[in-house]
Amino acid sequence: LLCGELLKQAHRYTSEGLHPRVIADGFDIARDATLKFLDEFKVDYAPKTATTSDDATNDIDNDDTTTESSSSGNKVLQDRELLTCLASTSLKTKLEHDLADQIATAVVDAIQCIAPANYTTNTPVDLNMVEIMTMQRKLGSDSRFVNGLVLDHGGRHPDMPTVLTNCHIMTCNVTFEYEKTEVQSGFFYSNADEREKLVESERKWLDERCRAVVDFKRSVCKEGESFVMINQKGIDPLSLDIFAKEGILCLRRAKRRNMERLTLACGGSPIHSVEDLEATMLGFAGKVSEVTLGEDKFTFVEECQHPKSCTLLLQGPNSHTIDQIKDAVRDGLRAVKNAIEDQAVVPGAGAFELAAAMHLRNVVVKATKGRAKLGVEAYAEALLVIPKTLAENSGFDVQDCILNLTDAREDSDCTLAVGLDCTSGDPMIPADEGVWDNVRVKRQCLHLSTVLASQLLLVDEVMRAGKQMGRVPEGADDM
Repeated sequence: LLCGELLKQAHRYTSEGLHPRVIADGFDIARDATLKFLDEFKVDYAPKTATTSDDATNDIDNDDTTTESSSSGNKVLQDRELLTCLASTSLKTKLEHDLADQIATAVVDAIQCIAPANYTTNTPVDLNMVEIMTMQRKLGSDSRFVNGLVLDHGGRHPDMPTVLTNCHIMTCNVTFEYEKTEVQSGFFYSNADEREKLVESERKWLDERCRAVVDFKRSVCKEGESFVMINQKGIDPLSLDIFAKEGILCLRRAKRRNMERLTLACGGSPIHSVEDLEATMLGFAGKVSEVTLGEDKFTFVEECQHPKSCTLLLQGPNSHTIDQIKDAVRDGLRAVKNAIEDQAVVPGAGAFELAAAMHLRNVVVKATKGRAKLGVEAYAEALLVIPKTLAENSGFDVQDCILNLTDAREDSDCTLAVGLDCTSGDPMIPADEGVWDNVRVKRQCLHLSTVLASQLLLVDEVMRAGKQMGRVPEGADDM
């Protein structure tokens, strides 16, 4: 949007004979000034050692950022209301408002689950630890945050329990079925007795493994506690029957990504052998339940104590609704993640673009000499495309809205961030309404749109230079 408006404003001057190179130089000056203004305009939550009186008169009415903050922890991560507003600002552009508020709460729960309390900006937030599971059932409003994991498979024995509480979770990668040998081999027998002994010896090997798990379960489970085993390899029907009689819920052939997240969500460590089993290897979940949806089974591992991985369960009556919610959730997760890593936010609703345009006109244009001043003016006018688009999409008169916003900004001596209220068309203070944007998104937008517009303006020079490459200058043959 901004790139197209830059080209549109540049066309006004190039049609009057101004060279594109002059406009591109003005764009570069305006971009650098706007990026510098962005650093002053943003609401900074980074730790500070002291405050000054100048901080209180920043371009934004921000009392919280002028106080002295502690160096421990991340203030943005701890401010749940701010994170919810950020997610809601992103989601309400794609979803119905009531649903967006509900999903925003789930998104914030997920981010605060996977980000440690003493998070620092040295390591990025890993969004891969948030599993997005979709189910085509019920309504979109039934989507929720699961403090644990949702596995897309269930138990394979009809007598196994479907709902368990206070569960010890055993995540293992151990086979409980016959395996083929790695080399070509065979067993030979001369009568039926030898064959029965062979089968019995094979079965005995598996029974010993099953007995070891059963004994381990009896030793760790107290009254009112349950046992769940999730295995990455296979479990044969006879072994399943042994575990079912003991009241153990077994899931076999679990996906590797689920196994990795399971230990992060429930705790414990992966088990690769049934020998020397210890209680510290087990995880814990407050509730494990199995849900059957048509022919598919899902296992909910919920109420984990100290999870580092979680699940967002998205539900809807059809695939279109689910895809719409899924795309919105991804944007919401990234919006919250960016704010935590930036430790700063920017007032939305077109407030930054309006303030930057006025700053360019009142300060930067006067300080710029020569024809490059025209490029700065064009850049300032192009920035207003954001509030103009908001007004147009909301059904209000574009010029009236821009004039009202400009007057409101000037009335505060350019110290108040003023945005557009898309409901009434009147000026509003985004900080009071909880409308926030990401700093890095604004910075990237300014960088990319300016570079793209400059390259498109100078494309004729690039093509002309390409045609002249390899040509022999006139008169070179006579020398």
